[in-house]
Amino acid sequence: MRVPVPVSMLDLATVGPGESFTEALATSVELAQAAEEGGYGRVWYAEHHNMPSIASSATAVLIAHVAAHTRTIRLGAGGIMLPNHAPLVIAEQFGTLGALHPGRIDLGLGRAPGTDQTTMRALRRDVTAADTFPEDVLELQGYLRGASRVRGVSSYPRPAGEVPLFILGSSLFGATLAARLGLPYAFASHFAPAALEQACARYRAEFEPSEQLAAPYLITAMNVIADDDEQRAARQLEAVARARVALVLPPGTEYTDEQADEILASPHGERLRQMMSCRAVGTGEQAAAQVAAFAERTGADEVIVSHPSTVAADRLRSVQLLGEHLR
Repeated sequence: MRVPVPVSMLDLATVGPGESFTEALATSVELAQAAEEGGYGRVWYAEHHNMPSIASSATAVLIAHVAAHTRTIRLGAGGIMLPNHAPLVIAEQFGTLGALHPGRIDLGLGRAPGTDQTTMRALRRDVTAADTFPEDVLELQGYLRGASRVRGVSSYPRPAGEVPLFILGSSLFGATLAARLGLPYAFASHFAPAALEQACARYRAEFEPSEQLAAPYLITAMNVIADDDEQRAARQLEAVARARVALVLPPGTEYTDEQADEILASPHGERLRQMMSCRAVGTGEQAAAQVAAFAERTGADEVIVSHPSTVAADRLRSVQLLGEHLR
């Protein structure tokens, strides 16, 4: 079974139990190298803050490091949370990346803070920063193209080629904005699938061609757990679900597997189960078939997958097994 559309990977640089940040970042390099070897189209890293289990907070720095340890695969942000930053700063960061690694850098943009309200204030951002997201995207685009919208201000270094922009989202707002600006759209169905069908339909229906993109380009996201043994893959899914129970508990709360299962069986657990509803679990062959079916169901031009297994070696094996079935 070959997946008929391009497949890419979203890596959160997960820090496992008892693992150091150095070890987690080394795993990200290994995952990217395996993705490159397996024929994945790109690897993206997401900006999160104040989360001890995620090591991709300095997203541009991580991209630079992985780019230096890979050869051809595209790398980028999936995404940069633009309300946390001045567009000029992001243009300088990704212009530098584009100059260092021509033709390999992507820039996905989201408008969520990627953290909690207290941390957002620590980032020195105003609660209304997201309101100017559309204008900030255009300002950033102007800097990267050498056509600044701010009189007397340009961004340097300038990328050697285009750094393509992508709009990320989990609601109809992102779909509408991506369509209006003529940009590719990536829907975060790997954790927020509720509006998936509506968002995909709206993006395609309202798309307006742009200098960057002549026709709609839709990316949908899902979770993939592939293993040599089908039952072991199922157990990994169970472990991932238990780990996500922490999302509905006060920070630092400890719990047993039995307590996690009780929560997962409760109404609170329904939201957690829904977060993982877009998934492929099984052997490499089975996972590839499920990814292909998901691409067909959503009409995606590309599928981006997260390999969420809680053990680094399992994530690496999942990347390798799915890679054996990519076109």
